[in-house]
Order: sequence, then structure tokens, then C-alpha cells
Amino acid sequence: MMKARQLAACAAISAGIGITPSVAEISDGTVKLGVLTDMAGVYADISGKGTIVATQMAVDDCLKAECAGMKIEVLSADHQNKPDIGVNKAREWIDTAGVDVLVDMSNAALQLAIAPLVKEKNRMALFAGGTARLTGDACQPDHVVQWMWDTYVQVAGVANGLTEPGTTWHLVTADYAFGHQFEADAKSIVTAKGGKVLGSTRHPFPSNDLSSFLLTAQSSGADIVALANAGADTINAVKTAQDFGMTSGNQKLVAFFFTVMDVKGLGLETAQGTTVTEGFYWDLDDRTRAFSERFKKEHGTVPSAIQAGIYSGVRHYLKAVAAAKSDDAKTVIQKMREVPIEDDVVRNARVREDGRMVHDFYIFQVKKPSESKGEWDYYKLVSTVPGDEAFRPLSQSTCPAIKK
Repeated sequence: MMKARQLAACAAISAGIGITPSVAEISDGTVKLGVLTDMAGVYADISGKGTIVATQMAVDDCLKAECAGMKIEVLSADHQNKPDIGVNKAREWIDTAGVDVLVDMSNAALQLAIAPLVKEKNRMALFAGGTARLTGDACQPDHVVQWMWDTYVQVAGVANGLTEPGTTWHLVTADYAFGHQFEADAKSIVTAKGGKVLGSTRHPFPSNDLSSFLLTAQSSGADIVALANAGADTINAVKTAQDFGMTSGNQKLVAFFFTVMDVKGLGLETAQGTTVTEGFYWDLDDRTRAFSERFKKEHGTVPSAIQAGIYSGVRHYLKAVAAAKSDDAKTVIQKMREVPIEDDVVRNARVREDGRMVHDFYIFQVKKPSESKGEWDYYKLVSTVPGDEAFRPLSQSTCPAIKK
């Protein structure tokens, strides 16, 4: 009995707060989060160190509220955009460090490898975004939650708004799972709207020279050239397209995944007028501004949608652990569906039975330089799309668990 009291007291001291009964119900007495992120690659600016900062902010906020008395530990590592490295680190964390939930992993090939691993190990993965297959044919709804965005919603926001019967498209696609899913979703949505995809040109991931791929797209004569890539690949593609005069002619250039960090890298002079779809923007309202100011003090920049999504997802995960008094994956995910989602990042949000978190999504237009009032003032809101309209409906789900 004395030993049990001493252990509970140690857990409370390490968290810096009082004791609650929930500590005793958690495996090893500690909730362990493993952040697998891109520290130096094409996604470093939109995930990377900022993802670790966002995770720690969520932990700190929960320890001041619902998680008071719990012991929570955050581990982090660079997956280097190599699935084998990421999976090996995840397996090591689970087997030797007792990690309960894997966080971030903004690389589609890695995501698709992690999903069966967490099912095998009865652990959980929390993805800020990525391939829509995570809640489709590759779904693991008892072990995986996809939070902020996916390839379907990023494509749908742009394609639904620009496609009319007869509109033609050509895709410039990153040649790996992420780009392939963008391509598949684009073909499906454009065709359903009466448009036509004339072709797609796949480039290596990552790629420093996209000239030949964009020239092929330009020569296709398509009304719209769409970039089915992300990060540095998208920035390089937009710069190259401008050099080729593609942004001032009859063709329209669109990017399925374009972020405030990309706009900053390009500059408003180059990026102005681009239509973008995002699940979060720092300047949406008082609450997003307050969260972003806190994040900026810690990290030096406003948060990307991925970083904001990691904060929101981890915060809700920890609330669910506290409410369930357990860190068992299935138990926690069920509680995540039951507990209301309430934070400074997302609006009108809920976790569906396929593991998809649906919430309000937004269509923005990048401002002209003359419209911007200062650093990071890049977007003007065009419209808000309710989550049930923005994300792929459950009636179209290919998730085996849902189809059953």
C-alpha cells in the first residue's frame, strides 16, 4: 500500500500538479506520445519542429485542465520521408518505450505503413492529414484518426468550384502515394462535375527541376493545370510556371495543397490571386488569432494547418484519455467520438465512425501585395464549407469496417 502511494505521488510531482484517480488506470502510469515528423525535408516548414511545439502546447494545456495529475511524455524523431525508417522507429517506440499514440507522419507512404502496425500492436495513430485512403480502403477506425484534412477535401474545394461541363484539366503529380491519391480524387471529382482530365504528368518526389513536366502540361492545352504535390515541390512548380508565362495566359494554375508557408516562400507578387483550400488559417477569428499568437511566441511563425491540427488532435486525444481513464486505443477512440471537440483551432467538429474528423473548411484567395496589412496577412476568406459538405460522405466510403 505504501509503495502504491509513493508511485502515485511521483507521477503527480512529475506532472507538476495534483493527483487524480485516472493515473492508476493508465498503462505504466504514463501517457506516451511519439511525434514522427519531417525535420529537414519538403514538409519541414509545415510540420517539423512546429509539430513538436504544437504537441507540447496541447500537453501543457491539458495538464492545466482535464489531465491534471496525469504523467504525459512526448518523444520525437525525424522519419526523413522514408517509410522504413519511420516504421522501424515507431515499432521501437511501441516495443521498448511503451508509446501509446503516434503523431503527425505527414508522408502518405509512411502513413499507409503505420496504419496496420498500430492495429497489430493495439496502439493508435493520429494523423493531421494526408491520403484519404486512411479513412477509405486502408482504414483502421479502431486505431486511426485523421484530423485536419485529407487529399479528397483539398481537391474537392478547388475542383468543385472551378469545374463546369467541358472544363479540361491536366495534372502535375508527385510520383508517390500522396500525389497518386490527389490524382485519383481529382479525376473522380472533375469527371463527376462534367469536366475532363486530359492527362497527368508524374514527377519524382522530391524534385528540384519541374520544367519538363510543366511544359508537357502547358502544351496539353488544358483549361486548368493542377499541381498534385506539396511543400517545396509546389513552390518550385509555381515559380517555374510563372517563368513559362502560365500564370498570365488563358490557362489557370491551381495547387491542391498550398499553405501560408508556401505563400511566404513565394512572395505575394508571385502567389497573388491563387485559390486555396485550408482547414485552418491563423486570422480567421479571435480564437485562431489567440492560439496563433501563443504558437508564434514558441516557434517564431504562425502555425500551418498541419501544426494547428496536431495541437487540436492531441488536445482532444488527451481529453478522451482523461475521460476514459484509460489509454487503450479502442477505448480512447470511442471516447473521442463521444466527447465534444472544443478548442481554438476547429469549428463544428466531430469524429466519424470511419476515423475521419469532419469540421468547417475554408476557401481562400491569396491577397494582392496592396491588400496585405503586414507579415502573414495573406488570405481573404471566400467561403466557409460545412464539414459534411467538404469531406467525402460516408455514403461513398470504401472503408471495409463501414461497408460491413
